[in-house]
Amino acid sequence: MTLDLSRALNSMKSQLRDYCVNKQIVDPIVVGIHSGGVWVANEVLSSVPTQEPLATLDITFYRDDFTYAGLHPQVGHTHLPALEDRHVILVDDVLMSGRTIRAAMNEIFDFGRPASITLAILYELDGRELPIQADIVGEKLSLNQNQRIKLAGPAPLTVSLMETA
Repeated sequence: MTLDLSRALNSMKSQLRDYCVNKQIVDPIVVGIHSGGVWVANEVLSSVPTQEPLATLDITFYRDDFTYAGLHPQVGHTHLPALEDRHVILVDDVLMSGRTIRAAMNEIFDFGRPASITLAILYELDGRELPIQADIVGEKLSLNQNQRIKLAGPAPLTVSLMETA
């Protein structure tokens, strides 16, 4: 399987432009989830009709696996403007189980009540554990159980398919 990062990013950009026009969304807040989602959000920000700088979200303390034995998270920073009644475009690199997105939405609602949240994902994979679905998808992939997507960046942004044991 060959991953075409440029094609997936261009697909996201096109879909985001159309989505904002069709939904009449102007000046949304684009929020990237650390760290891959921030890298992807930086790539697609120019296709969104907004004057807002990129916002970032670190969901470390919102994860449902935070208390599992042996977890030593790297805590980053959350930078969000006022969200009340604003449209939010939440961006991440991979959607698989849905747990990262659930954690991100929990944190967003701790900062305020947005008018809407649009989910934009670079790669959507099988394996959903929660009823969370993306509005914008760069590419939908079906991987074997021992395969994972690995995004590296931010400059240059690259993607590879990894085999797990």
